[in-house]
Amino acid sequence: MAKKENKTKPTAVAPADFLAAVEDEKKRADGQWLMDTMQEITGEPPKMWGPSIIGFGTYHYVYESGREGDTMITGFSPRKAAHSIYLISGVEREADLLARLGKYKTGKSCLYIKRLSDVDTEVLKKLIKASVEKVKNKDIKY
Repeated sequence: MAKKENKTKPTAVAPADFLAAVEDEKKRADGQWLMDTMQEITGEPPKMWGPSIIGFGTYHYVYESGREGDTMITGFSPRKAAHSIYLISGVEREADLLARLGKYKTGKSCLYIKRLSDVDTEVLKKLIKASVEKVKNKDIKY
């Protein structure tokens, strides 16, 4: 059986150029804050992962099934409906922080925030940092 490759991979597109093309001014400003904050937390430069995700660092994973690949340590995408913030360690693991965050929705490893003004950005920083630390320590729940 052929090895299945991830569709989302780093590209050569400049994240600043991608972000500058976001039409909504508030979403663009929120995206800049997220990019600066994630770079500060990870110590990694931003890279485009696929056509619409700005990611930071690289994490190699191996599932119990044997499937493996590389993904970002954290990242985000300024989508029309909401910012998708990728907390690779698993969003629900941080229930205490989520309780203080503000207005959001979640997926397994994704936090959806319509605008940063809807949340406590200091709590958001703590969420991102907690996830990054868990990923770097390989403390991930699939």
